[in-house]
Amino acid sequence: MDSWQRDVGKDFSRWNDVYLTLRGEYGARSTALDANDPLSTVMHVAAPIIYNEKIIGTVTVAKANRSVQPFINMSKYRVLSWLAVMSILALIVGALIAWRINGALFKLANYADKMGRGEKASKPTFRIFYEYGLLSDALENMRRQLDGKSYVENYVQTLTHELKSPLSAIKGASEILQTPLSNEKQQLFVNNIESESARMQMLIDKLLALTKLEQLPELEKRQIIVIAPLLEAIRDSFIARITTKNVLVTIQCDSSIQLIGDRFLIQQTLYNIIDNALDFLFDGGQITINVKQYKHTVNIKISNTGPCIPDYALSRITERFYSLPRASGNKSTGLGLNFAEQVVKLHKGQLIVSNSESGVVVEIIIPTP
Repeated sequence: MDSWQRDVGKDFSRWNDVYLTLRGEYGARSTALDANDPLSTVMHVAAPIIYNEKIIGTVTVAKANRSVQPFINMSKYRVLSWLAVMSILALIVGALIAWRINGALFKLANYADKMGRGEKASKPTFRIFYEYGLLSDALENMRRQLDGKSYVENYVQTLTHELKSPLSAIKGASEILQTPLSNEKQQLFVNNIESESARMQMLIDKLLALTKLEQLPELEKRQIIVIAPLLEAIRDSFIARITTKNVLVTIQCDSSIQLIGDRFLIQQTLYNIIDNALDFLFDGGQITINVKQYKHTVNIKISNTGPCIPDYALSRITERFYSLPRASGNKSTGLGLNFAEQVVKLHKGQLIVSNSESGVVVEIIIPTP
């Protein structure tokens, strides 16, 4: 049989479609009608004719490949389109991964650079690249070990140097007290021993507080701090000195101004600055505290009407143990402003000390969330 009535009587038993199908296998072949035209091929697929459970013949269906070429072309277009889309997505994903890796490396490099300069820096954290987290932990441990070693050396050197003066004074006074003296002179040297002992105790206490502060990579606790009542409480703690020196303390602060930080450290910082302002203030002088809140910062400006800071000391005024002579002649530990600077840095802020026409201005700038 032939639907086209062209091949009736011919032998097709050797064609693959018929040969394989008669043997119970899948039979198909592709034959070109024109050897010079690759698109002239015809696909033949055969199915068995079964009678009494035996294959007695085959039925072959032929389909010219040219008729399915549009579908092949469309499939090629779709495959190429999807290949292009997947390539672009792969490039985007690769770029994102490279960007994250570069960002992680930048964090580590910045952290190592700050450690090298001795600045405070928080250890970088990584949510995805745990290998970088391990490297960050290793850098943190190395920093602590190096800081601990060098800090102990500096601590011992500075403490030894600063304790020499009061110890010498105490030793000299005790030697003189062993000689015959009048009651008046004895009391003078006893008072000297007492004042130098108090100075040593204050120096040690402040240095220990500063040591603990400098070892903190970041704030341990944060809370809402309302500035106005805090300043009023500090002013009240100085009421005796304010009254004795006839000082006018003016606080200009809106009751709604607040910041986020460690209340104790901020309070101690403001206390140290106001204490310095009182030390360098003449009798009958004035201290002005002006607090303003901007979009991203809280600015606390404390100014007095005392003498200006000499130009040679202005750049060193926050150094540890660096101090200027007070109007009373008393010598300070030189740790108050250094402590204040460390606290402000822990709050990611800035401490600025400058001169004005009437005295000295200390400004604290702390960023707000």
